[in-house]
Amino acid sequence: MESRTKNRKTREQVAQMVERAFGGLTLAAVDDAVSELKEGWFNAAYNVCLSDGREVILKIAPPPDAEVMTYEQNIMSTEVAAMRQAAQNPAIPVPQIYFFDNARDLCDSDYFFMEKLSGENYGIIRDTLPPETQAQLDHEIGAIVRAINEFTGTYFGYPGNSDLRADTWKEAFLIICDSVLEDGRRKNAVYWQYNVSEIRDVIGKHVHALEAVTIPQMVHWDAWDLNFFVKEGHVTGLLDFERVLWGDPLHEAQFRPLFGEGVNGYMRGYGKTSFTYEEEQRNHLYTLHLALVAKTEGYYRHYDTDEVANWAYKLMVPAMQWLNENEA
Repeated sequence: MESRTKNRKTREQVAQMVERAFGGLTLAAVDDAVSELKEGWFNAAYNVCLSDGREVILKIAPPPDAEVMTYEQNIMSTEVAAMRQAAQNPAIPVPQIYFFDNARDLCDSDYFFMEKLSGENYGIIRDTLPPETQAQLDHEIGAIVRAINEFTGTYFGYPGNSDLRADTWKEAFLIICDSVLEDGRRKNAVYWQYNVSEIRDVIGKHVHALEAVTIPQMVHWDAWDLNFFVKEGHVTGLLDFERVLWGDPLHEAQFRPLFGEGVNGYMRGYGKTSFTYEEEQRNHLYTLHLALVAKTEGYYRHYDTDEVANWAYKLMVPAMQWLNENEA
């Protein structure tokens, strides 16, 4: 997936970053010492071979002049801080951060080096694994996500943007959704058959259900299979903490309808297999929010396929239908 936000660098530039980060170490003297990792959709990322034989991962934020959505401001500093916090719990397999640089003198954007995880990308190999192995991994993922949610904060909303915070989750969620719709307005975004007024109305109809959320909990929000690494039937690591926010654990990917209807292995591992009506309201609001983000980001990243937009449509239609048809 190609995106205009990827801030690619030359081998020579990466070599300078390596020397700063690792106290004079250089790149390994091999042709593929710097190889781009292309799975991500937002940041540029590289596998980097060092002269001492180690392999590390370099992640570079979008260039300063890149147009990003409001909630995406300062998300690399959010990612580093969230990873360091999550690493306090050994049950959460977070890569070690080796070096974070936000000086923007050597590189025009923030960047960091981190540990290279062992294993393979779960999202890529999942379908090749036996059902019992998938079930085990899904269970482990659910437990890891629950462990992340055990961290609590002092406000609701995004660490990287003080404008997207509030003292209550209800207020913060409304601000967050409004920011996405405003991002869309700036790009003349079209949300298929739904106009913005209709979207705002349906959110307002059910938003009172968020009043039950009174403790800001760490929400990874991006814990899809593609962000997990696995080896020999177990999870070895979780990536991409950049979209962490303080909110409701039901906002996590494991509670979205992408894994089929009903109870799934992630939910069993998490320990949450049933929902009250109020929780169903929240689930559908969060599915709608995800669809809005996925659709809107395409206007900023200029993807070269309609894959993300089509995915967002499959989320948005049933979410809007449920929210329209059910009582507040």
